[in-house]
Amino acid sequence: MIVKVKGIAYDMSGSPIILLTDPTEQKVLPIWIGLLEAHSIAVALEEFPPPRPMTHDITLTICRTLGAEVTRVEITQIKDNTFFAELYLSTENDDFLIDVRPSDAIALAIRAEVPINISEALQEQMIDIKQIFDEETQQEMDKLLEEYKKSLH
Repeated sequence: MIVKVKGIAYDMSGSPIILLTDPTEQKVLPIWIGLLEAHSIAVALEEFPPPRPMTHDITLTICRTLGAEVTRVEITQIKDNTFFAELYLSTENDDFLIDVRPSDAIALAIRAEVPINISEALQEQMIDIKQIFDEETQQEMDKLLEEYKKSLH
């Protein structure tokens, strides 16, 4: 299933969580990520290029320079509370599958404008978004995300 990045939330300890939603935005798969990865994803979501390339921008540039295109990413599984992901690259002559962290996969997918997929097993792990956030909290989260995006300018 192709998912959308709903945004970045923070748990009670301040750790960032990337929220992946189904196409109807009724179900969510929360994935805890690092602060630097959250920043890189937020910058990509904002579509506001930083003054100097970030690691994910460089990675995409290297791929393209070498004739490889990012075709898709997939968050594949969770094992021992750790999510796993795969990056799909394609060249004129070959296809490649690379093991990556989900946060890196998401950051690259946003920059390359390719789908973010989750496996069937993870679809079963998605929870109703209303179980996490009531409507007021969702609106507040959207407001905070917009303020964060504005602060990047």
